[in-house]
Amino acid sequence: MLVGARADPHDVRVPAPTRRTLLGAGLASVSVAAGLTACDAEAPAADPTPSPTPSGAVATDSASPSASPAATAPTIPDFDETDWESVRAQFPLDPAMAQFAAFVLSPHTAQVEAAIDFHRGRLALDTEGTLLEGFDLENAVRRAAADHSGGTPGQYALTDSTTMGIATMYGGLALSADDEVLSTTHDFFSTEDSLRLLTQRTGAQVKRVTLYDQPWEANVDEMVSRLVAGFTLHTKVVAVTWVHSSTGVRLPIKEISEAIDGRALLCVDGVHGFAAVDVDLPDLGCDFLAAGTHKWLFGPRGTGILWGRDWDPLTELIPSFSGPDEGARLSPGGYHAFEHRWALDQGFAFHHKVGRAAAVQRTVEQASQLKEGLAGAKGIRVVTPADPEVSAGIVCLDVEGLPPGNGVYELRQQGIVASATPYQESYLRLGPSIVTTPEQVDAAVETVAGLV
Repeated sequence: MLVGARADPHDVRVPAPTRRTLLGAGLASVSVAAGLTACDAEAPAADPTPSPTPSGAVATDSASPSASPAATAPTIPDFDETDWESVRAQFPLDPAMAQFAAFVLSPHTAQVEAAIDFHRGRLALDTEGTLLEGFDLENAVRRAAADHSGGTPGQYALTDSTTMGIATMYGGLALSADDEVLSTTHDFFSTEDSLRLLTQRTGAQVKRVTLYDQPWEANVDEMVSRLVAGFTLHTKVVAVTWVHSSTGVRLPIKEISEAIDGRALLCVDGVHGFAAVDVDLPDLGCDFLAAGTHKWLFGPRGTGILWGRDWDPLTELIPSFSGPDEGARLSPGGYHAFEHRWALDQGFAFHHKVGRAAAVQRTVEQASQLKEGLAGAKGIRVVTPADPEVSAGIVCLDVEGLPPGNGVYELRQQGIVASATPYQESYLRLGPSIVTTPEQVDAAVETVAGLV
């Protein structure tokens, strides 16, 4: 049995009935029955792509509190997924600015905003009646996630953020004082503090290794060998980050998984790889992966997923309101911004319609263009590896004599929106994506080079 598995894997704990499953009498019983059926982990993933509607059309009942409670779905604006200008037009971003920080916290597409308005309107008109559909609406999101990112709907738990997913992932593990977690020196605060809390709760020890000395020199073989060299007989969990927000280095998760060969659970903070790397999650080989869906997926703010190959090693931290099946029981309960959570299916649908491969290619091509354009610039060091095999969308830069925060300010004055990495050693950071263009990348190269 894997570390942390429940004593009886057949003893699936059913959450106590919630208010929304009890109120409404007959209506509640119908809704819950439908919801539990849809929770089947082996249910086929539905195609979340909305039916085409006239360009820009949003039904008035989807954007107004006067929406009819009887309406079953929002009217979603159509767009031409083969035209990048049409794709970019779905974002409300200021067109006068080149948006290289949109990945930090997603602007809502017109499609996501239409779905949010629809659900908000129905909640305003008939809160209890709408909450009775919560199981079905969450299951639609989990089916859309599986359709986009692989696996089955039951392998997806819904969270509010990457941090919530990470806390659920590490907080749910059952370790002992004899166990060891192997991690790295490159992880974000959310992973580091979740592991600190894990050690306080269980007595397990955390061992950290450095995977590369200089990020721009990072390569697959060295990162894998350095991590594996940290293994001991006590290693039960490997805790890593797919793409380092500090440097833009992308870890070879599949190769790490193959090197571990099932000797420990592989847990991943996947936020800057999710929707920025073209791969199905089951093919990565990890056991658990947490990601916010309000970054590279451009889904609703305040949403995320936790993917699990097999949920047995995890125990719930927060009681679930989402049903008794495996993915649902790991979805933290409580009242959320439901209109955002339920609209996440349109976040997946948008990315699905554009095409995951096409969106990733667009991102990687522009990131490579940016790195190549600045490679020889005087006073500029490109911190992120040039090789797309060990990088994704994030491009980090060290500008000689200029603090990153100052660089962010100066670029903004010239129409370039950038960010700074929130670490002790901070870099200027740009993230090309589907909301930027090759022309804007050229302009960014010229402007950044002019900072020195």
